[in-house]
Amino acid sequence: MSMLTPPGMGGKYRITGDVYPRMRRPHRRRRIILASAAAMVVLGAAGWGTLQLVDVFSGDEGTRTAAGKQADCKPVVKATTTPAAALPKPGQITVNVYNATPRSGLAKTTADELKKRGFKIGKVGNAPTAYDKKVPGAGLLLGAPAATKGAFPVLGTQLTGATTKTDTRATADVDLIIGTAFKTLSPKTTADAALVALTKPAPVPTGKC
Repeated sequence: MSMLTPPGMGGKYRITGDVYPRMRRPHRRRRIILASAAAMVVLGAAGWGTLQLVDVFSGDEGTRTAAGKQADCKPVVKATTTPAAALPKPGQITVNVYNATPRSGLAKTTADELKKRGFKIGKVGNAPTAYDKKVPGAGLLLGAPAATKGAFPVLGTQLTGATTKTDTRATADVDLIIGTAFKTLSPKTTADAALVALTKPAPVPTGKC
């Protein structure tokens, strides 16, 4: 009987021999494998997060750099392809001056001043009945439809606040009907500057740096 056999126990409960079963902790290898896999997942997630942060910050920096360049960008300016110099000169415009106010002498003095400024003078007198004392503003420019892109802009530089209207005439002359709010023509220096600006090509930005 072996020394390990408790007293009174024999037969099938008897332990014999000198080789004993090796005692191991259960599932130790499985735990090691699971721990290694978890560590790999954690490291992979950390690396992916780091790459995302790098992309975000590098993207913001690129955006700020592009925005800074755009802010520093100044558009190139060039002249328009269709200059306003095609407008007629004062000497090519015949102006009829009519007085639609109760004040006498305005038609003649205004016509004389326009003549000094280079305009051709046609008829001078009182306004027709359709407009007599019926022009509330400083004045009314009346002419054929073609005058809207020719004589009206040029003559309009001489009288601030003048309105325009077209009729069915076939001639190129235009009427300046003096209204009740008229005081005087625009100062010559102001009118000349407006005329130069009118006939000078207007610069426009191209939108390129």
